[in-house]
Formats: sequence, structure tokens, C-alpha cells
Amino acid sequence: MLDRHDLTDEEWAALEPHLPPQTGGRGGQWANHRQVVNGVMWRTRTGSPWRDLPECYGNWKTVYNRHRRWT
Repeated sequence: MLDRHDLTDEEWAALEPHLPPQTGGRGGQWANHRQVVNGVMWRTRTGSPWRDLPECYGNWKTVYNRHRRWT
């Protein structure tokens, strides 16, 4: 279940072309980009610790690592 503040389909359509392909090269496949971006947005909006990220956004460490990598 997605939060009411998650990306809309229109927002996602505008953002998705700027992200790397979902299937990776040597390292395998990325976790779902949309889920991770929504997790980063949730954490930024709430100011909560990364470890308190709701499970619907995936593993907190994955979301944290992707945020660090993309920033």
C-alpha cells in the first residue's frame, strides 16, 4: 500500500527517464526505483531515522544506500 504522499503516475513518468536502467550490468538488478524514491521522500518528509522506514518501501539499508549513491 502506498502512502498518500508517494509519487503520482505523472510525477513518476517525468522522473523515470532520468534514472539508470532497472536491470543492472555486473552487479545484477536494482531494487524497484519507484519504491526506493518514495522511501527517500518519506524519510525526508518525516525526518525519522532510516531504520524506522516502513517496510512497504523496502529494506531501509537499500533505500539509504541508494540515496547516498544518487546524491
